[in-house]
Amino acid sequence: MSEQPNILIIGGGLAGLFTALKLAPRPVIVLASAPLGEGASSAWAQGGIAAAVAEGDTAEAHARDTVAAGAGIVDEDAALHMAEEAGERVRDLLSYGVPFDKDLEGRLQVSREAAHSARRIVRAQGDMAGHAIMAALNEAVRKTPSIQVREGLVAEELIVAQGAVMGAKARDAAGRLVTLPASAVVLATGGIGHLYAVTTNPPEARGIGLAMAARVGALLADTEFVQFHPTAIDIGQDPAPLATEALRGDGALLVNSKGERFMSKLHPDGDLAPRDVVARGVFAEIAAGRGAFLDAREAIGASFMTRFPTVYASCMAAGIDPARDLIPIAPAQHYHMGGVAVDERGRTSIPNLWAAGEVACTGVHGANRLASNSLLEAVVFGARVAEDIRALRLKAPITPGKKDFAAAATQPVQDEELRQIMARHVGVIRDAEGLARALTDIARIERTATSRALRNMATTALLITAAAWNRHESRGGHYRSDYPETDPAQAKRTFLTLDDARAIDARTATAPMAAALPVL
Repeated sequence: MSEQPNILIIGGGLAGLFTALKLAPRPVIVLASAPLGEGASSAWAQGGIAAAVAEGDTAEAHARDTVAAGAGIVDEDAALHMAEEAGERVRDLLSYGVPFDKDLEGRLQVSREAAHSARRIVRAQGDMAGHAIMAALNEAVRKTPSIQVREGLVAEELIVAQGAVMGAKARDAAGRLVTLPASAVVLATGGIGHLYAVTTNPPEARGIGLAMAARVGALLADTEFVQFHPTAIDIGQDPAPLATEALRGDGALLVNSKGERFMSKLHPDGDLAPRDVVARGVFAEIAAGRGAFLDAREAIGASFMTRFPTVYASCMAAGIDPARDLIPIAPAQHYHMGGVAVDERGRTSIPNLWAAGEVACTGVHGANRLASNSLLEAVVFGARVAEDIRALRLKAPITPGKKDFAAAATQPVQDEELRQIMARHVGVIRDAEGLARALTDIARIERTATSRALRNMATTALLITAAAWNRHESRGGHYRSDYPETDPAQAKRTFLTLDDARAIDARTATAPMAAALPVL
């Protein structure tokens, strides 16, 4: 065994930090592209963690809701096991100092969100769960001697030797390429938000983990399924502020400019319908020129500032008083159900490579993630990854002869064209013609990109778009206007490699309307 840290975790969000803490006292390096706590989507989460901890609720009921929201392709065993472990992971977070909200008798307070059959959302500081969780974990990590945090390094590619991952290469702010040898690498790089023009994710969410894994041959899963949060606050900010789903759980209404409650016509659950349904409903109202708004004046009113301080601050900064005014909203890319395919231990298809959090695809979300299951999945699978690695006898990493390379000129990532392509053709509503056009344009951007960052973004965009073109139906977060119905024969998960995605791109170049390759 090497005396130097030989476990590398790429990503400083919830999954990465929780995995590092669970690995202690094993020496670990955490690679964070931004200062710890500033570049993680986890810190922006407003709802909380879904866990059946209240009296009368059960893990089985939580799993049933997860399966129902996932639109027919959830791994039901994985969903049940995740729900069963939820209570223990919440207790872990409490032990790390997370200040979850409690009632006067010291019991965890729980709220309800869309598509949940019970009040089971464990929150912290109202709508600041993500911030509170990450602040506590950041402090715990800083106090753990076995964890070395290296900030300001952006991972670019994985190192492979003898068929196994042996580390990664990253670039610092000065453009220097740094090689980090490792016996075990954990991808915890987060989501794909900034592949899209409108997103609720921080700028660091560029899908680099998917690209790095795909380039070394890893199997990807369910990449076509992208969740758009239906209620981003539409005030022209990038990223768009989020109006948490808990607002509707507490009685806020979805209305158009005429005051009409449009969701009651689209789904039996109305304003609490699954996110994909609500996102399309909001999108349709905006496209029709009627606009879409959240009306919280009666349900929340004067208590808005104390109950939802983050949303309140975002609105007030834009001159909107949510206690008296309607809140303008629009769908925004929020979460990616797909990712690097992993098993129940978080292992990818490539030796020495694990993945946890949004970059991974565990099968628990299916085609549409249930609200507040994202933070839960991050800690459940982060713990499993740590347990799996701790049980292994890792070999010392192969140390390259040269660690640091000469500085290269740093360039801004010119991603505007790519983000517009994804928003226009691979967004809330898709069709074959638009997807084929997107594949052509994305492949061109990938070939001509002058920066590795943009190239990685384009690679991930290609993986998403190819799978979206290949699925000739509508299901969950994937909606095809040319195939608006759900096809029972396609109630299967998608698995593909980068080579498969390139083959689909080649097919669309000559026959964009040809029959799809089979969904595995």
